[in-house]
Amino acid sequence: MKVRDVMTRDPVTVTPGTTIREAAALLRERHIGGLPVVEGGRVEGMITESDIMSLLKTKGPSDDLWLPAPLEILEVPVREYINWTRTKEALSDIGNRPVREVMTSPAVTVEEDVEIEDAASLMLDEGIARLPVVRGGKLVGIVAREDIVRGVASGSGDSA
Repeated sequence: MKVRDVMTRDPVTVTPGTTIREAAALLRERHIGGLPVVEGGRVEGMITESDIMSLLKTKGPSDDLWLPAPLEILEVPVREYINWTRTKEALSDIGNRPVREVMTSPAVTVEEDVEIEDAASLMLDEGIARLPVVRGGKLVGIVAREDIVRGVASGSGDSA
C-alpha cells in the first residue's frame, strides 16, 4: 500500500508569514496536531502543537545562589518576580510572531509513491506524527500516523 492510498489530499496549510495565533486557531478548529508551512507550493517547514508549546516553556527558579545571605532572601523573590514579569510580557506577544520563527525546518517529507511501511519507519525514526506528501517537490497531501493505522486496518487504499 502506498502513501497516496491513505494520505489526506489538499491539507490545510499556512505560510511562513502566518501568525502563530492564526496557526494555533487552525490547529484547534480542525482538531489536528500540525500544519505544513508552504510557500509557492513547496513545503518550507511544519508548525506543530509542540512547536507552539515550546514557546511557553519558561525558565524555572534560578539556582545560582548557594546559601542565601539575609539580604539575598529578599533579593531572590524580587529577581524571580522580575523574570516572571518579563516572561509574561514575552508570552503575550507570542501570538503575533510569524510561524517562520518557530516552525520546524526543513520539514521531513515523503513522496506519494512510498510504501506506508517506509513512511511509518520514517515517522518512528524521526519521532514525528505526520509527514507532508510531495510530488516533484510540491505538496499534494499529508499522512499522519492515524492514516497509516487506518490503512492497515482496512487493508485497502481508498480511505483518502
